[in-house]
Amino acid sequence: MYTIGQISEMFHIPISTLRYYDKEGLFPGMERTSGIRRFGEQQLEALQVIDCLKRSGMEIKDIKQFMEWCEEGSSTYPQRKALFVRQKAAVEKEIEKLERVLDMIRFKCWYYDEAIKDGSEDRLTAMLPDKLPPKIQKMYDHAHES
Repeated sequence: MYTIGQISEMFHIPISTLRYYDKEGLFPGMERTSGIRRFGEQQLEALQVIDCLKRSGMEIKDIKQFMEWCEEGSSTYPQRKALFVRQKAAVEKEIEKLERVLDMIRFKCWYYDEAIKDGSEDRLTAMLPDKLPPKIQKMYDHAHES
């Protein structure tokens, strides 16, 4: 069993956030000793899932719904799976957006490496938007997709 302070350190989550999660009912079956929260393996696993879902952009109310479904048992497997399928799609969309951002950053790194070598941007601006080296063109085009 772990104290709230130990969990805070392990997960780098403020104690106030852990208390909020508990208040919201995200740790069903939390053991208490003299009013002090004791985190066991079940809460550690729940926290891993909560952290994952939070990082994926899910709101606390939806995480709470998921935790309630878990408490209800196997009859809620379809709802739980659907929740993760939706979240997977949202994360994949965000990853695609970040890949475009990364390609823009890669392009700009290449661009300024070349500008530094040349001492100007003249050659580079003449290449834009469609006369770049193939690998760089691919990055540039991807970064400019809407």
